[in-house]
Amino acid sequence: MDLCNERDIRALLARHGFRFSKSMGQNFLIESWVPRDIAAASGAGPGVGVVEVGPGIGPLTVELAQRAEKVAAVELDRALYPILEETLAPYPNVEVVPGDVMKLDLAALCREKLPGLTPMVCANLPYNITTPVITSFLEAGCFSAITVMIQREVAQRICAAPGGKDYGAFSVFCQYYAETELLFEVPPECFLPAPKVTSAVVRLVPRSAPPQTLVDDKTFFWVVRGAFAQRRKTLLNSLGTLGLSKDAVRAALLSCGLQENVRGEQLDIPTFAALAAALAAVK
Repeated sequence: MDLCNERDIRALLARHGFRFSKSMGQNFLIESWVPRDIAAASGAGPGVGVVEVGPGIGPLTVELAQRAEKVAAVELDRALYPILEETLAPYPNVEVVPGDVMKLDLAALCREKLPGLTPMVCANLPYNITTPVITSFLEAGCFSAITVMIQREVAQRICAAPGGKDYGAFSVFCQYYAETELLFEVPPECFLPAPKVTSAVVRLVPRSAPPQTLVDDKTFFWVVRGAFAQRRKTLLNSLGTLGLSKDAVRAALLSCGLQENVRGEQLDIPTFAALAAALAAVK
């Protein structure tokens, strides 16, 4: 059975009486190069344990199983369990983990399902949970790499450089905790059913230490959130949401060599850190 052949997929789904769920954002791959290239980009290999989210009928799972020591595939949709039991039967190094990834303790999952292995993430993520799931992956602090296929616009935000329209609080968050890279795009026609947007594969490699040491993480993101809370406003105005006076914000900006009309999307991580340190001193 070819898990990326549309005829085989439709026959498989019909045999099990499966129906797509819009609420779960289910879109199955019908081009074999996509799961192959995602798995290859993930770096999965001997000694590696992979956490996959939303395996669907298993095309990416199979590619990962052929490379990694073990794959723990987290699936919420119970209707897919008998299908996965069939499609993954040849791969004893795959374990389907029933559950909602948003409710799992990811570090505990790795300790229990991938003991002694280097854990990483590789997944075709449902669009509707992309941001919170990537946030959870980074905050878990246990993955050597995170390679995911997501909506192209989100991938562009994750990897955006300061000064562009895509750069925002989530860009800063991801780049604070990881080195990010947009690898390649995947057009809608590679899926069944075809989504209305283009997808992209992005790779995040968590940093061993934050890229700044001026302030603690809480203070740093306190300022980042304030900077992007009212994106169209200058920092002099938007940082007022932090409970600081304009005079205090103005003084902090000037101490960092920033103009009064500067906006949050113009600041890189070191500059945000310097501004956070200056603001923390006057709050």
